[in-house]
Order: sequence, then C-alpha cells, then structure tokens
Amino acid sequence: MWFLNLELRQALYLCPVTRPLTVTAEGDPANKDYEPQTICEHLQYLFALLQNSRRRYIDPSGFVKALGLDTGQQQDAQEFSKLFMSLLEDTLSAQKNPDVRNIVQKQFCGEYAYVTVCNQCGRESKLISKFYELELNIQGHKQLSDCITEFLKEEKLEGDNRYFCETCQSKQNATRRIRLLSLPGTLNLQLMRFVFDRQTGHKKKLNTYIEFSELLDMGPFMEDTAGASEYELSAILIHRGVSAYSGHYIAHVKDPQTGEWYRFNDEDIEKMEGKKLQLGAEEDLEPSKAQARKPKCGKGVYRSRNAYMLVYRLQTREKSLTVEIPAFLQELVERDNSKFEEWCSEMAEMRKQSVARGKVKHEEVKELYQRLPAKAGCPYDFVSLEWLQQWLDESTPPKPIDNSACLCSHGKLHPDKIPMVKRVSEYVADSFYKRYGGGPRLTVKALCRECVVERCRVLRLKNQLNEDYKAVASLLKGPVRCDEGFWVGKSSLRSWRQMALELLDDPEEDADQSNGNMNGDTKSKDETSSEKQEEEDLKFNEDIVCPHGNLCILENERRVVSKDAWEKLRCYFQGAPEFPTSQDSCSQCKILEREGEENEALHKMMASEQKASLPNLFQEKSRPCLSSWPEEVDELYVVSKFFVEEWRKFVRRPTRCSPVSSVGNRDLLCPHGGLMFTFASMTKEDSKLIALIWPSEWGKIQKLFVVDHAIRVVRRRPAEAGPDPPLYVTEPELCLDCREGLLCQQQRDLREYAQATIYVRKVVDNTKVMKDSAPELNVSSSEAEEEREEARLEGEQDPDFNQANSNPKRQKVSHPNYAAYQKQGIRRSTRHRKVRGEKALLVSANQTLKDLKIQIMHAFSVAPFDQNLSIEGTTLTEDSATLGSLGVTPESVVLLKADEPVVDYAAIDDVMQVCMPEEGFKGTGLLGH
Repeated sequence: MWFLNLELRQALYLCPVTRPLTVTAEGDPANKDYEPQTICEHLQYLFALLQNSRRRYIDPSGFVKALGLDTGQQQDAQEFSKLFMSLLEDTLSAQKNPDVRNIVQKQFCGEYAYVTVCNQCGRESKLISKFYELELNIQGHKQLSDCITEFLKEEKLEGDNRYFCETCQSKQNATRRIRLLSLPGTLNLQLMRFVFDRQTGHKKKLNTYIEFSELLDMGPFMEDTAGASEYELSAILIHRGVSAYSGHYIAHVKDPQTGEWYRFNDEDIEKMEGKKLQLGAEEDLEPSKAQARKPKCGKGVYRSRNAYMLVYRLQTREKSLTVEIPAFLQELVERDNSKFEEWCSEMAEMRKQSVARGKVKHEEVKELYQRLPAKAGCPYDFVSLEWLQQWLDESTPPKPIDNSACLCSHGKLHPDKIPMVKRVSEYVADSFYKRYGGGPRLTVKALCRECVVERCRVLRLKNQLNEDYKAVASLLKGPVRCDEGFWVGKSSLRSWRQMALELLDDPEEDADQSNGNMNGDTKSKDETSSEKQEEEDLKFNEDIVCPHGNLCILENERRVVSKDAWEKLRCYFQGAPEFPTSQDSCSQCKILEREGEENEALHKMMASEQKASLPNLFQEKSRPCLSSWPEEVDELYVVSKFFVEEWRKFVRRPTRCSPVSSVGNRDLLCPHGGLMFTFASMTKEDSKLIALIWPSEWGKIQKLFVVDHAIRVVRRRPAEAGPDPPLYVTEPELCLDCREGLLCQQQRDLREYAQATIYVRKVVDNTKVMKDSAPELNVSSSEAEEEREEARLEGEQDPDFNQANSNPKRQKVSHPNYAAYQKQGIRRSTRHRKVRGEKALLVSANQTLKDLKIQIMHAFSVAPFDQNLSIEGTTLTEDSATLGSLGVTPESVVLLKADEPVVDYAAIDDVMQVCMPEEGFKGTGLLGH
C-alpha cells in the first residue's frame, strides 16, 4: 500500500543514504552484499526491489528484522501502520529537503476540531487536533456513510456530564461534535471490527457486512466545502477469520498509474482481471456459522464483512507521476537481478540435465520392460522386487542391485523370501548387472535345497501338530483316573501349541486359533504384561516347578491330564518336567507356607498393638502443627514423614507390607549432624517432609522402634510477660552451610531436569479457573483411595493420567553432589490430583517454549499462535526461551487459554477475570527502543 503511493515512494528515494565502498583498496569492485542500516534505507531498498526486481515476490525479512518484530506473534496491521508512520515522520523530520521532511503530513495527516457549544450563552470552544486515520464504529451500521455520520454526530452534555462554560462561569448543558477542517491526500478509514466485550473480558470481531463505494465525496462532512473532497478507493485491508485473536491478512491495492487492482496474499501476488475490484474470493472462503445469501451490490459499490481498513485517495492527485529509482539503488537491484538470473540459469541447467537423464532412463525402461518376463523353459534370474520398483521410477537413479536380504544362512535364496524377488529373463538380468552392478546374482540354481527340505519337514510337523492339538483338546474333555494322570501347568496348556511352533522354528505362524484355550482355562483380561512376559520366558510345564525344583504347592495353578494326553505333549517337549499325580508337592514349600502364615498372624498382632499404642500417629487430623502450637505444650518431637507413611502402610495392611523397626531420623540431618530445616521452613515448604510427635507419644515410639537420633523443637517463653514473641529453637541446631547448599542444589536441579512430567490445564471459562485454583474444594479423598495409592508399586504409572501419544513416567530430579541429602527418607510427595481438562506432558529443562507449544498442539489440537500460556500468574511469551529459564519445573501446572471465536455469555457477578495482558508492539523498534 505504501509502495503504490507514488508521492511517498518518490520522497523516500530522495533521502540520502550512507553508501558502502564500491571498490577495494586494490581497485577491484567490492563483492559484498549491500546491507541497509537505517529504517529509511531498508524501506528504500525494499521499494526499489518491488519496482524493478525480476523476482516473483520480495522477502521483507531484513526490514522486519530491523524493526525488531517477532514474526511468530500475530499483531494488528492497522496498529503497525499507525506506529510506523509515526516512526517514519520522526525519522524524516531531520531531513533538509521539505518534500522529504513533510511527506507524511502531506499524504496522511488531516485536521479536525472538537467543538463544544454552550446551550445557555452560545459560546463555542474549539480544540484542534491532527489525525492520520478516522476510527469509525461499524456496530449497527450497514453503510460507510452512516459510520462517518455517527463519527461526526452531535453529543449532548447534560446532568453529571455538563460542560463548564468560561463565559457563564458555571456548569451548563452543552453540545459537542467533531468538525472536519482539512483532509489529507490519502484518507485512511479504520473500521473498528475488533471490539472489547465487557461480558467476557476479551476482544471479539464483528463479522457484519459494510457497504462502501468506489467513489467517496467527503464534501457533505466538511466544515469548509471550498477544497477538493472527492476521493476514489485505492486500497482495502482484509482480515479473514471469525476470531479477533487469529486469522489471515490480505491487501487489495490499486496501481494509480494503470488503474489495475492487485491482490497481495503473502508471496502470492495476483493481478485482477479487468480494472475492477473483486472481493468474492475472500468473502466466499470466510468460515461462518451461517452461510447467508450474499446481498447484491450496485455498480461501483462493494460489500464486505472482512474489510477493516479502507484507503481513499483524492481524485485530483497526480496519477502519471513517474518515480525514478536513484542510480545507486538501481545498481543494487541489477546486482540482485543478476544473482537471481544466475540462480535461474543453474536451475534450468539442472532441470535440463535431469530431463536428459530421464529420457535415457525412459528409453532403457521402454527397451527392457518388454523383455522382462522369463519365458517357459528359458534361463532366468531372481532380482530384488524393491530394486525393480526403484528402477521403474524414472525420477531417481537406481543403486546397485542388492539381493542380500533374500539370502538364507547358507548364502542362497531362502524359500520363504520368494515374495521379495521377481523372476526376470537372463537377458535382462545381464543388462542390469552390466549397467548397475551389485549382487549376489541369483540364478535358477540359487534356491537353497537344504532350506527347502527343512521347510517341508516343518510343514509336515505343522500338519501333525494341528492333528495332535485337536486330539489333546478332545482328551482333556474326558475323565482322568487319579492314579494314572499327570500334573500340567494351566499356563503351559494355554500356550503349548505356540511353544511347539516356536520349537519348530516357525515364529511367523498365526497361532490365534482359540489362543490355545481349553475347557475354559482362560485368563482374565486384566492380566498384566509382566505376567505374560514370564509365561513367554518359561518352558513347557516349568510354571508348576517350585524354586526347589519340585512340584509347587499351588493346586489352582495346575490340572490333571490323562496319560495319553501327556504322551502326545511330551513328543514335542522331550525335556519337560514330569509330575505324576501320585507325586506329592514340595515339602520345603509347605514348611515355608506354614511359617508365612505364622508371620502374617504375628504381623497382624503387632500392627494392632502399635495402632492401639499410637492412635494419634495413625490419624493425620490428630497430629500437632507448628503454625498452631498448643499453649499447654512447650516441646514437640520431629520424625521423618517417610517413617510415618511406611508405618501407616504396615498398620493398614500388615500381611502385605513389612513391619517398620526403626525411625530413620538420620535422613533429616546433614553429614555434620546438624538439622537441615529451619523452623520457618518446617511450617511451610518442608512440612511435607516431617511429622510432629506429641511428647507423650515419643516415649512409646522409643520403646517400639529403634531411634537413631532424637530431634525436637522447643518453645522458650520470655522471662517476663511482654510483647516479645516466644523463641523457637531446634535440637540439634540448624547447619546453615548445608542448608544453603541444599537450597542452591534444589534450585539448580529444578532448572536442569531432563524428562520430567508437567501438567497442562486448559482453561475454558472463568468458573473453571476458580474451581481449578482450589481443587481440594471439589476433589474428595477416602481411605480406600489411599490404600489403592499405597498398593501401587513404586515406578508404576499413575492411572490418573492417560496420554494419547506417550506414557511418561515421573522422573526424580537428582544430582551426584545432592546424594548426601536426597536420601530415601527425605522425598517430596509427587502425587498430583488431576482435574478436568488437564494432561501430562514429558518435557526437559533445555527445550524451548516453542517446542512445548508444539507438544500442546498435538495434545489439545490448539495451534501455537492461538495458545496463551501462563504459570502461577506469569504469562509465558518468549518462544525461544528454555523452560528452565521460564520457571517451568517438574510437576508444574501450566494454564492454557486458547484463542477461539468469542461467544456472548451472560454476565456473571463476582467471577474471577483471567485476562492475559496484551504486549502489542512493546519492545520493538516501532516504539523507539
């Protein structure tokens, strides 16, 4: 739009620039590419390329980089235009040439006045102001003229909004309006399609039709009608999309010299047929909920629901102005054209060579394809089918023939690999090997006889196996005499056919027929993968062998089969363990079973006694708290929270968990014997690592468990009653050096983690945010849930989180120097309560925010440019920054707000408003820094 403003282009060409040296010290021409320095130089060079370059389009990356813009962030084009015009005006203000210095004011600047008239005395007050565009409200309007009329309409100042009149020296009713005093040569009309919705707290786009004409007479709107006021349409800026936060920008600009319209859509530049503006393509492709019938337009009149900026030029402006490129810039353009032509010549030569090679290849394929099949009784070769497909593809030259994938262990053609080769005539094979080489060559004698014989043997055994499988299944249904039967593992019976096939070295056989299940010996659907792996590793009937090599004592894992069935099974598994029904189960296992039952009874009794002795320790609600220290108690004892959790597990399930014998308080101390926690930290972040004990309980704990170190917190009251607060001390005292080292190491680990889990929570509305900010208010817990959590093996995946593409396991952050403090007893709880709309992602500290957005795109189907991410109230905007530097630590919760079409919701009182602050062009060169 700026380039096709001839006056602006001519003025920019007149700006002096710092020209680089064109020759070296030796007098040779410099071959260094021109690099503009200032904003004006960038725009000059860009205009020169647009005017005389032979390229199909011009890449403005240098200009964009000079302004410091982030191409990954979509911004408002009209706002950019306004800021850049201001920057350009300031830059050109230092020029001596008045045609250059005042070009922005002449082209784009007009004047209007805010006029206030007192209703009492008629006094008129004027405030004159400059404008570079008129911002027109389109809500409720269908015509552009109606929008301009509303912009200039009279406003009544009454009631609390009355005007203080200088003449009357009091507040009076008044009227206020805008009067247009002068208009610029180029009139920018900003249609305010993007408005703020107070109900939702977000911007939204008004997708309503606005009608505008090719010719616009501004005379009826002017204060003084003497000057020229007839304008013609010269450019339209289009925003395609229903949302104010995403979409696509297109510009339609009219060439003032030829009168032809052009559509600029990124690198696609299209000249429209005839000399008429055409908006049909943009309007038809609009993704709208309701496809209403497009209204008909009169001649020279257009309707659009996507146009958001209209540019009009005075009809009296010079249209035949010839703008010449300065010689210096023309030289640079010609240099760029030469490079472009060289590149085109290279591409044309490469294309020519490629076509020549293709012709040769085509003739070769045409010649040999007819003679490819081997006739009956004639010699032939086997050639890799994959290579033949590459040969037939004329776009790529084939590599040497490689038949190695079709060979057996004897170096010959494997009978099972016949589908991978194609039989071709000897003549064609000779041509192939002569032109392309490779091998080994597989002639008619290449088929391996030994493998064929083995294959036949396996096929016969396979057929026999099918017969025996049916016979065994029939025998298992019949009665079995107790003194003639044999014990066989149920797992072995389920998979014996598959085991036999594997012994026959035929792993590709489909053994899915009934899966080997007989007489209802099926396993439940929740059988774990580890159990299946154990079944695959065991040999036949070894599933009923105990660790001592005898018959196991678990009768539900085995069943009795007849002698005939056992004989058929033993034909396939010669070395399988054999257990007649007369053989008794392992005596050692029976002794161990009795001892186990006695230990279980002992553990139950021990757990019951310990729970009765320490009732407060078992109930979390009965525990003391440092933040609300009871007045009647002056000391509390400290133990590891890990000890309490392990003890509670044992008390709840004494038959499944081992009893706790000692209190590992050594884990709470540093290598020097000092305490690793302050009193303040034990009330806050470290409260999850310790548990407080009443003095009455401490004596019982010393009797029931081995205590390595006693740790207590003592409250020392002041000697005299006064305002001084009590003093809290710990025994042993805090080791300050180790404490600081621990904190530093923790912070370093949080910034240097690899493969850790974070949680991304999608925010769908404000009510959702309120619920998620306090999940403990809407997520219930029960003892049964705690028991399920405790019964889960360490390292087993948390079932709360199921991710579509990956199943990340939680990783613990560790460091070699931190091993002395990060002991088993000191570990933070990694349990995370999942809320609706949340997913777990596996990330690393060194990956960028852009990488995370791509992961979120796959998980939530939200494009990166539509993602607003925040963590603990801080917005994440820098795509190139690493997650570690942004404070995204393991187990963090990242809030995702997706930019979507705004829906008008009813206003909700007292709802937390979550609005991400818009940075706009903050930090770019458009704002002068």
